Amino acid sequence: MQFVESRFPRSHLITLAVLAFVTLAIVPLAYSNGIIANHDLQRYGKYLCWAVLATSLNLLWGYTGLLCLGQCVFFGLGGYAFGMYLMLNVGVDPVYKTSLPDFMDFLGYTELPPHWKPFENLGFAMAAVIWVPGVMALIFGFLAFRSRITGVYFAIMTQALTFVAWILFLRNEFTFGGNNGFTDFKKILGANLYSHPHTSTNGKELLFFILSALLLIATISLMISLTRTRFGKVQRAIRDSENRVRFSGYCTENFKLFIFTLAGIIAGIAGALWLPQAGGINGDVFFPRESLWVVVWVAVGGRGTIWGPVIGAILINALKSWAQREYENTWILILGGIFLVIVIFLPGGIASLGKKLPKWFRICRDWIEAFMATRKKKVDPKEGGEGTS
Repeated sequence: MQFVESRFPRSHLITLAVLAFVTLAIVPLAYSNGIIANHDLQRYGKYLCWAVLATSLNLLWGYTGLLCLGQCVFFGLGGYAFGMYLMLNVGVDPVYKTSLPDFMDFLGYTELPPHWKPFENLGFAMAAVIWVPGVMALIFGFLAFRSRITGVYFAIMTQALTFVAWILFLRNEFTFGGNNGFTDFKKILGANLYSHPHTSTNGKELLFFILSALLLIATISLMISLTRTRFGKVQRAIRDSENRVRFSGYCTENFKLFIFTLAGIIAGIAGALWLPQAGGINGDVFFPRESLWVVVWVAVGGRGTIWGPVIGAILINALKSWAQREYENTWILILGGIFLVIVIFLPGGIASLGKKLPKWFRICRDWIEAFMATRKKKVDPKEGGEGTS
């Protein structure tokens, strides 16, 4: 058996090329010509980061059978790791006359806590975006998988993890801003982070959008490559029947631990790129509801497919933005109705629509033909026959 199949499917290559052309050529060109505003570009960048987050959950749930209800823990850890660097580059506070983050001034700190000092370096912060969520996923996964916790029990444990993180990061003494979190970012490497139209100052909005697009393209490429390897085949076998794989001589715990750690790292990087485009972060990113939204994105798009989670994340968040603006009090009912319709009529998600449409067309065609045939069976009165005299 070959370790890797010879090439990517042509359909995936074409879709990747279209995605790259739209995000790396059309959108930047439209932004440079003033067609797309700064806030719209940041919103599109957040959509891409959420698509990466959904893809990381799909790697766990769709291809390995591990339903994680705490994926936003790793997303938030990556965001906080990068946010620490940005908070240390805000500058001197005009009120307290110190360069400490404002919440530390408010709480009476006179110097930077020891665990904050390494984050003055961008290189360390970028590395922390990877290793902080990676180490958290490694430790949690090792303890869970070594105990052979699977199914609904694993899902409950991951939801408990995100609940604990939510409580911790809301506490002021945890030194991460409490309820207010990290806000008011200004600079990165001495350059302005955001554009100021009144002063004609250019920011880094386009840079972070492009980085988000590159991350999504790289993540999708990794997914395609991984699923076409022997490792990917074992991964899907674990999803379908873990006991059979274990009885075949594979240590399934190691496979699951690797995937869980990899998914955590991907989510952490997505969180780091999402943060400057969102403008701030607080403990609510760890609230269990946020991780459940990610599950909805994957389920609506189609778990166990390459492009389903991307479609689900972008579509649901675009609908959410529109519905919150147009139907402020009933938007959650609209999204709930859409979710129910898709679950009932498209259990495989939007990605399965291509397989379902021909079947639906055949059913409609057969129904129309049967209806027309019934109408033609009406007997003409002249053909009823004549009685004998």
